[in-house]
Amino acid sequence: MSVLNEKQPIHNFNLYLVSDATGTTLQGLARAALSQFEGVNPSERFWPMIRSEVQLDRAISDIKKTPGPVLFTLVDKKLRRKLQAACADLGVPCMPILDPILRSMSSYLGLPSKGIPGLQHALDDAYFQRIDAVDFALAFDDGQHLEGLEEADVILVGVSRTSKTPTCIFLARRGIKAANIPLVPFVPFPEEIAELKKPLFIGLTESPKRLENLRRSRLQADSDSKHINENDYLDLEHIEEEIRKARRLFSKYKWPVIDVTRKSVEETTAEIYALLQRHKGRMKKREQASEG
Repeated sequence: MSVLNEKQPIHNFNLYLVSDATGTTLQGLARAALSQFEGVNPSERFWPMIRSEVQLDRAISDIKKTPGPVLFTLVDKKLRRKLQAACADLGVPCMPILDPILRSMSSYLGLPSKGIPGLQHALDDAYFQRIDAVDFALAFDDGQHLEGLEEADVILVGVSRTSKTPTCIFLARRGIKAANIPLVPFVPFPEEIAELKKPLFIGLTESPKRLENLRRSRLQADSDSKHINENDYLDLEHIEEEIRKARRLFSKYKWPVIDVTRKSVEETTAEIYALLQRHKGRMKKREQASEG
């Protein structure tokens, strides 16, 4: 029998996240890893912006009170050694999660890493591109404005409650200018918008039953009306017809379609990102062909 099988499973534990930057990368990687273990219930103890021994001492003191595994992203060698020594004394794992990535990239590139904390959050062009993209997503949310849509990288189209707004915000966090236009019953889609060449149009759809549930939850949260069940917005037949009309529109313009019924916003965003890369590649080839 293996050692793993002999060990009593641990379901509830403290997980320490120690970072010399904002810790968003560390949190994301930690949660991605833990999602692979069924029935675990970690209590995150988050220690970001650790850049001095005094700050690290506070984190170590917390770890000593209720020991648990430590994941860290510290580039300062002195701080790393101190944290690892403290964890070794406590007998808890202490894992520098970016080290394997940095070693592999350094080996491939033939270059050492800079070893400067928080570089991914530097106020460089990419940072301001992300800020600009967030502003764009907010300005062009839910079809608020049509003038200026030609500057969009992506335009999401779909009926109400197909996660258009949160998806646009996630895309903006990657520096992608995303707008969204709702499909409203008896309101024709603006033909002049569909003729735009630069943006990638993507249709979002969802199962009728799930849309009904989402809409009902939203209306119940926003309204105390006793006539809520009489609303066509919640009628399953009306919803099915909305979706059929939406799909006919997507087919008419040959837009790619993503069914978000069983997808998280993050998964939808990743799929859109892949579609956008291919779209940009096709656009570049067309430009090169026209120049040639």
